Amino acid sequence: MGDIDKRDRLKENPFSYKITKANKTMIYWDNRMIKTLSEKESKKFLSNIEGKDDYAIQLILAKLTGNFKRGNEKNK
Repeated sequence: MGDIDKRDRLKENPFSYKITKANKTMIYWDNRMIKTLSEKESKKFLSNIEGKDDYAIQLILAKLTGNFKRGNEKNK
């Protein structure tokens, strides 16, 4: 993955997500909700993560939220 995640922050699994009853996906970083995906976006997200390992899912979540682009995100 080359230049992606140079500091190995995604290996710490900082992102998590929860699917709501309304089929929306709530994305969390460091236990804080940072983004909600619509039902359509949620279906696409779930199909993208199917069969992926934890690191790949973390990378997808990071890209969806726009985090880890600037390198100034806080450490835990």
